Amino acid sequence: MNRLAPLCLLAFSTAAMAGAGTPADAGIDGLMQPYDGRFPGAAVLVLKDGHPVFRRGYGLAVVEDGTPVSPQSNFRLASVSKQFTAAAILLLAENGKLSIDDPVKQWLPSLPAVADTVTLRQLLSHTSGLLDYEDLMDPADTRQVHDSDVLQLLEKENRSYFAPGSDYRYSNSGYALLALVVGKASGSDFASFLRQRIFLPLGMNSTFAHQDGVDDVPHRAYGYSWIDGHWQRTDQSTTSAVLGDGGIYSSIDDLAKWDAALYDQRLLRRESLQLAFSPATKTDEPDVPHYGFGWRINGDALWHSGESIGFRNVIVRYPKQKLTVIVLSNRNDPEPYPLALAIARRWLDTAR
Repeated sequence: MNRLAPLCLLAFSTAAMAGAGTPADAGIDGLMQPYDGRFPGAAVLVLKDGHPVFRRGYGLAVVEDGTPVSPQSNFRLASVSKQFTAAAILLLAENGKLSIDDPVKQWLPSLPAVADTVTLRQLLSHTSGLLDYEDLMDPADTRQVHDSDVLQLLEKENRSYFAPGSDYRYSNSGYALLALVVGKASGSDFASFLRQRIFLPLGMNSTFAHQDGVDDVPHRAYGYSWIDGHWQRTDQSTTSAVLGDGGIYSSIDDLAKWDAALYDQRLLRRESLQLAFSPATKTDEPDVPHYGFGWRINGDALWHSGESIGFRNVIVRYPKQKLTVIVLSNRNDPEPYPLALAIARRWLDTAR
């Protein structure tokens, strides 16, 4: 198949993705009842065999004016974004622009000596040992940091958590650096590369690595937190402008197109997908025996959550069963991972 296949060849029906959503489902609606009201809500998508068998919005995308959540609502994905950063690196590797075993200092030479032996592979798999940039930020400085600021913070720190490749520690710093490498290797910038090489070719027309003043997110859902007995808008923090680790906005409708592309070679070669989905390192995190490149791996399940101020999201894929559950929410609580597992069991149990 042509790797930039036309949208008519996507594994789901565009017509089926139009409109407000699929009919109500008492079981899922019951699970989602805490999101269904005049408060921040969620969007839920279940894909089975490439088709949307459940697709609905609950609650409000914008509390202040009563805009409801719809399948087109765009949420800040937070760390669900990391799978796109990893895909960008793999695309550039396919194009011969870089190797995943390149030293990161080949691309970002201003990093200190402690990063001399750190490779892109280690950044992808969270085994670099580089310090977490959030621990290096000045708490008195309220300005937003960007990926380039992460590099500047790390330039000053010639220390690490462990020797590169010797252990695992989840690293937002690593994925911010990967975004900068994408820019260097592509001759573009990270947001533009994603837009031109991933989002638009897949028909994810409303998905952006969002930059204030550069793009406008359509159908934007704003983030909220429960504070002092009511929902308050908490849409942005000082780290919300870092793109590589969590700055992508997308909807369940656009993510359905992304999910479809992960089953064939319309975007990435089979070998690249295998790299992303194969265990690169062991972890001691709950439900994460292994981490790949931008994906947590738990048996047959590939998944990733995303937490940011005012947003909690998760995507859980079962490729062998051709089942995917996505829950995007614009509130600070609760974590939707257990909810996604409960929804998935409805299809997994019937397949046994």
